[in-house]
Amino acid sequence: MPHIQQLDAHVADLIAAGEVVERPASVVKELVENAVDAGAGTVTVEIAHGGMSLIRVTDDGCGIAPEEVPTAFLRHATSKIRGERDLEAIGTLGFRGEALAAIAAVSRLDILTRTPGAPLGCALSLEGGVPGRTEEAGCPPGTTLVVRDLFFNTPARLKFMKKDSAEGAAVFAVVQRQALAHPEVSVKFIRDGKQELLTPGDGQLRSALYCVLGRDIALGMKEVSGSGEGLSVSGFVSLPACCRGSRGYQHFFVNGRPVKSAMLSAALENAYANQKMVGKFPGCVLHIALRPNAVDVNVHPAKTEVKFGSERQVFDGVYFAVRSALEADRTRPSALPQRPRAHDTVTPNQLPLSAGPMTLSGPRSAGTVVLDRDALRAQAVRAAGTGRLARGVGEHRPGTPASPHTSPRTVETPAPIPRETPAAAPAEDQTFHRVGETAPRSAPEQAVPAAAPARTLPGGAPERSPLPEPQPQEAAAGTRTADPDAGPSAPEMEAAPPWRLIGEAFRTYAIVEQGETLLLIDKHAAHERLNFDAMRAAGYRPMVQLLLTPLTVTPPAEEGAALAAHLPLLRRFGFDMDEFGGGSFIVRAVPSDLDFGGIADTLSQLAGRLLLTGTADPDAARDELLHTMACKAAIKAGQRNDPAELKVLVDAVVSGRIKYCPHGRPVAVELTRGQLEKQFKRA
Repeated sequence: MPHIQQLDAHVADLIAAGEVVERPASVVKELVENAVDAGAGTVTVEIAHGGMSLIRVTDDGCGIAPEEVPTAFLRHATSKIRGERDLEAIGTLGFRGEALAAIAAVSRLDILTRTPGAPLGCALSLEGGVPGRTEEAGCPPGTTLVVRDLFFNTPARLKFMKKDSAEGAAVFAVVQRQALAHPEVSVKFIRDGKQELLTPGDGQLRSALYCVLGRDIALGMKEVSGSGEGLSVSGFVSLPACCRGSRGYQHFFVNGRPVKSAMLSAALENAYANQKMVGKFPGCVLHIALRPNAVDVNVHPAKTEVKFGSERQVFDGVYFAVRSALEADRTRPSALPQRPRAHDTVTPNQLPLSAGPMTLSGPRSAGTVVLDRDALRAQAVRAAGTGRLARGVGEHRPGTPASPHTSPRTVETPAPIPRETPAAAPAEDQTFHRVGETAPRSAPEQAVPAAAPARTLPGGAPERSPLPEPQPQEAAAGTRTADPDAGPSAPEMEAAPPWRLIGEAFRTYAIVEQGETLLLIDKHAAHERLNFDAMRAAGYRPMVQLLLTPLTVTPPAEEGAALAAHLPLLRRFGFDMDEFGGGSFIVRAVPSDLDFGGIADTLSQLAGRLLLTGTADPDAARDELLHTMACKAAIKAGQRNDPAELKVLVDAVVSGRIKYCPHGRPVAVELTRGQLEKQFKRA
């Protein structure tokens, strides 16, 4: 039986270093955090060969007193906590007292430091954690730490290091996150003698965002600001059209500390429900500030994970702040890609990453949003104009008791737009319409068909067919009618100029002149969004048409299982169907908006969506069905439509009530007069 013995101090130091120092990026993270805690206004990080041969971190902070320099490299030596009560509310980035000791144990380290007001500084060298002699030295105020030959005495760790380029990229990512976490600090990064990053340190997150992520990404982001209940959320989030193919652009900071959190990612992505494309993920730079005793940062050796005292409060704070910012946005994608101007400085870290064919015009600032849950729920409902919130947060379904904080609402949904209108090509319409103004009806053949008879929903709200019509409002003043019982209002939108419908392109895109811009509006995407919002608000009780001859459908085995598991939900959506044996289904009735020839295809699409969603989340399954039904009921590309019908869609788009289809595609792009004149060399 092996004997138990105490490890040698040097071996214990190497084991402890393995928990803190995984690679050069870990060293840079700890040293930069120490510099920030020291009150530095400027931090310079320089590496060579991916940080394996050289890491130099220089700051202009408070420095270290000469008599305390040797103590700083002892394990559990720190100036940031004094007793156990300090662990209950940690307000600094570094606090364990292990970073310097761990780094020194696996490298050759030199330190040069001077406190402000001292005539001379202090220098000390360590090799493998063994200190040399402390000497006086001339140096500027602050601290410079030089780490050489990382893992020179731990070959087992050294053989697992990646190529210099990969390790250098990891260091660069750490420096970028620290620059975003502390925009008040000017951060410079030098790799192999070449400067790759420099932030101004002016305290403006937008400036740091531009320098770190680049111009294209910065212009595609919307400002977020909200506070309440001991929590504040600020920063920037990407607009739905600028979502990326991975979560690599999601940066969360809790009390100035970069963290990874699946809960924060879920709150962010839920705010984009029914606005982003499938497989795309929003980017963000979000700062969450809360009381130090409301978060535990001592749950991970590298301090990259935290635990919240109230996860629901943090989730709601992020969700409502982001959703309010997205609902207040009025920008549209540009029809032409915007290239950097000649005088723009583009460094390697600013190159566009996976840039798409279009970029967004510059985001406008949003006002501060008060994070009061009840008020924000009401505000988000009003901003969305649907009477419903994203699934899982504050929804009220027909047949369930209403919240005591909400009042009854009437769902206004006028008549649907027909699939096909055999009309001649419309004459040019020179009439300009104010946003929200009901389109004039000059002739009976140009009028939108009358609304279907209204029915009564549970709770007494009348229901009509699921297509909203613009409501008259004071568009000239650019304001909405205030609701005295609705709580704080959303940020006021700017007054939109009047618009004129010019015509159609390819029977797919409506062309609209508005001020100094031309808008190209996707008829199908806009109508699909109108359908989806109206169906969601009304609970979707469709008109059902009985089939003269019941239809037998035999889907593949997996799709058939999904349909069989959701038969009650399908019946709510107007599909009167039952299992018929042998994997077949008999369909007796379908929604009135659905063509007979498209029944099998629609059921196949519904089954595919149900397979992706699963049965764990009935709200998600319901939304997936709404997506498909809204798409099937929408007008199609290539169909001819009456101008009065198009004006209903145009008004919904230019007023900002709809911006993206339920699948996340933009419903309109804009072409400015300046862009058009450049194409003809007139500018």
